[in-house]
Amino acid sequence: MKLIKRAATLLIATTLILPFAGFAADGNKAEKPKPYTLKKCMVSGDDLDETGDMKPYVFTHQGHEIKLCCEACLKDSAKYIKKIEEAEAKAKK
Repeated sequence: MKLIKRAATLLIATTLILPFAGFAADGNKAEKPKPYTLKKCMVSGDDLDETGDMKPYVFTHQGHEIKLCCEACLKDSAKYIKKIEEAEAKAKK
């Protein structure tokens, strides 16, 4: 008898809680980063050609997508973040 009560309780609890599991997952979705709109690497000045053999190095920094011509430029990228934001603002004008 105890086994039937436990199974019924588990079934009821699962039925009541399961629909809310989807809502919890929605809250955990990361927001999409702001896209990188420039055509050049801000560190080297090289073109970011996504169709060639060498794909740009892409990463996210503080909600912004950053594209560099190669991973080697990553070590110098911190000082260029402000320049990237300024160039994007200028390109919008």
